[in-house]
Amino acid sequence: MIQETQLSIYEVPHFINGKPVHSAGRALDLYNPATGLVTGKVIVADKLMVDQAVNAAQSAFPAWAATTPSQRAKILFRFKLLLEQNRDQLIQLITKEHGKTLSEARGSLQRGMDVVDFACGIPNHLKSAYASEVGTGVDSYSLYQPLGVCVGITPFNFPAMIPLWMFPMAIACGNTFVLKPSEKDPSCSLYMVELANEAGVPEGVVNLVNGDKETVDALITHPHVQAVSFVGSSLIAEYVYTKATAHHKRAQAFGGAKNHCIVMPDANLDQAADALVTAAYDCAGERCMAISVVIAVGDHVGKIKRGNANTNP
Repeated sequence: MIQETQLSIYEVPHFINGKPVHSAGRALDLYNPATGLVTGKVIVADKLMVDQAVNAAQSAFPAWAATTPSQRAKILFRFKLLLEQNRDQLIQLITKEHGKTLSEARGSLQRGMDVVDFACGIPNHLKSAYASEVGTGVDSYSLYQPLGVCVGITPFNFPAMIPLWMFPMAIACGNTFVLKPSEKDPSCSLYMVELANEAGVPEGVVNLVNGDKETVDALITHPHVQAVSFVGSSLIAEYVYTKATAHHKRAQAFGGAKNHCIVMPDANLDQAADALVTAAYDCAGERCMAISVVIAVGDHVGKIKRGNANTNP
């Protein structure tokens, strides 16, 4: 976990090959959202530190890929139990660095843990398929095989949920992983990686490096990295996807994702306005489901413009 200094400014380390790693270099400040004060720091992982993390994942890959899906599932079940046992501490870390209310932090953590539940059933999900006589004298079959080292680049708004969407599924399928959490709130992600290690994930299978664009560029251009997953803004999603694919990586990049809402002519405006305010401002609008555009259809257009409704949308 984090280390306190004499000035009560903690440092969030990297996590490589089963151990926390502290490094020298360019530091980024961490803020307490409730006070606006600097409470911690992260050191940006340079190319050498990224090499260390990716090489650890690459070295761990052959043995982990050869581990049976049922054995991987047993480890994931232990990881799931540790997440449940340390739920309160994870929630506190989310709130401390991101600023979510405790109830919002609890809900976002649970949505990540739901994916771990799914990953625990990986032996069934990895079953191959076989079809006979798809053509004259031709049978067809499919096999699921791990790729190698995968990278996850996650955003600030859900420091537990989105990492849990990525690395448990990746390692369940036999891949190894390097997580680059948001440099604004990395402590929760670090703690989850430590819990995965405690659950029995072998050294080097899950690693974490902190940083910004310098770290991201080193990760998505590294020759050992096979796949990149990103969640964040649309501009950065386009950048990550373009650069990763140019370096022959499989890439998925989720950007923006703000919803549009259509208010139909038969809608109850009081209910619609209440739902819109909740949708727009829950989580301070820091979620992909936040409504940013409302389109009124039919008679509602005039009512909203004239202010005839009993609500104040």
